[in-house]
Amino acid sequence: MKILFVTSEMAPFAKTGGLGDVLGSLTTAIQGLGHEVSVFMPRYQRIGIREWELQPVLDYFEMIIGNHLEATRVFLKKLPSGVKVYFIEHPDFFMRDELYGTPMGDYQDNDRRFIYFQRAVLKAVEELKLQPDIVHCHDWQTGLIPVYLKKPGTGYAPLQKARSFFTIHNLAYQGNFPPDSFPPTGLGWEYYKSDFLEFYGKFSFLKGGLVFADEVTTVSDRYSEEIQTKEFGCGMEGVLAARKDTVTGIINGIDATEWDPATDRDIDAQYSSGDPSKKKLNKSAFQKENGFPVDENIPLLGLVARLVDQKGLDILIPLLEKFAQQNLQFVLLGTGEEKYHQILRDLAKKNKKWFGVHILFDPKMAKKIYAASDMLLFPSYYEPCGLGQIIGLRYGAVPIARATGGLADSIQDFDPETQKGNGFLFEEYSSEAFFAAMLKALKVFKQEKVWKKLVKNAMECDFSWVASAKKYSKLYEAVKRRTVKVEKT
Repeated sequence: MKILFVTSEMAPFAKTGGLGDVLGSLTTAIQGLGHEVSVFMPRYQRIGIREWELQPVLDYFEMIIGNHLEATRVFLKKLPSGVKVYFIEHPDFFMRDELYGTPMGDYQDNDRRFIYFQRAVLKAVEELKLQPDIVHCHDWQTGLIPVYLKKPGTGYAPLQKARSFFTIHNLAYQGNFPPDSFPPTGLGWEYYKSDFLEFYGKFSFLKGGLVFADEVTTVSDRYSEEIQTKEFGCGMEGVLAARKDTVTGIINGIDATEWDPATDRDIDAQYSSGDPSKKKLNKSAFQKENGFPVDENIPLLGLVARLVDQKGLDILIPLLEKFAQQNLQFVLLGTGEEKYHQILRDLAKKNKKWFGVHILFDPKMAKKIYAASDMLLFPSYYEPCGLGQIIGLRYGAVPIARATGGLADSIQDFDPETQKGNGFLFEEYSSEAFFAAMLKALKVFKQEKVWKKLVKNAMECDFSWVASAKKYSKLYEAVKRRTVKVEKT
């Protein structure tokens, strides 16, 4: 089949987080199954034409967006995997330092930027005479494309036959804008009603994907169920529950060649599940770097995350005084809300012998933390999928996590008696439940033989993209076979 992905970011070209990583790996995995994969994304300022050896494939073509005449160029980069990546150019919209905004907030014209991007994608598909079987859209920045595909009178015949997928990577990010953002879409006002794109007085990009896509997917099975509840539905629970038969959860994977402690040159010593003994060399090196006592018998805990409420900082910080009484070491890496930056820096100054705080984005340090840590902490309030716990398992860093979303789908609570499981879970979102799970893990850590078995269990887990890509492929086939494409206007 011909699968066309539409996304606002993709590694290695441009990314802000998990979405970019997922698109970089998933597209390659789908291509590897024998499908023909194309991707459309914006050409941001950081994606240099010469640097990436981009080839122009469409010179300027014009579109009227609102009252403006816009001209677009399209470039192509063919990856070694065979995946073709097309870049939509617009100097005013995409030649900026960041993808979506600055530390001061989102760009004020994100509505116009991504309306333009989506309309330009469809025009480019027509101009290039592409004939996708599946158009797979990701997150709110692409949520209007399923609407355009279902709109009566779609001009390009092959797109009328294409089936659309819409994947939710995080339902909290919805692309909701004032009603005066709606006219540049080119859609009639009959689409601006509560059944379609209107959402509590605003125009919602995300709702377009949820209502009009032939299939809605999200990034773990547990999260697909959670977002149909009021607690985690972000106001969209009714929309999702109404079409629950076409909402599917497929857990994300990782690129097993990139995340492999046996070959990773960013860590101090390589090791594998067959011989994990050199993991302790990474631990001792990292203890020394952070000014901690170098002692393999002291458990080293790590946290690599955005420092925001969603990641459980509000139930973690009250526990730090108790951490000091447990003869452990804790290192934290990430950026996020300024209130957490200051609190954590102040606590680190008072607890230098066991608490290291790094308020920055540093992928190489993240790898060192995965390789050095005995345990990784994931106290998230919600977690659509999460890649950190999957990477941690591969590096033998045992996760302690709240049982939500992809954390619950990828972690099995360890039973010291049967020695089955790969981590430690807690259900209630509270400091007390979190600390109880930690104490259980620390108790097992003291049992050397049992702990080694747990680490082996963790490292032998397979969360490469192969299995998940096969699930997507099977779903593509099933949706393609649907004979009726219902018009919803």
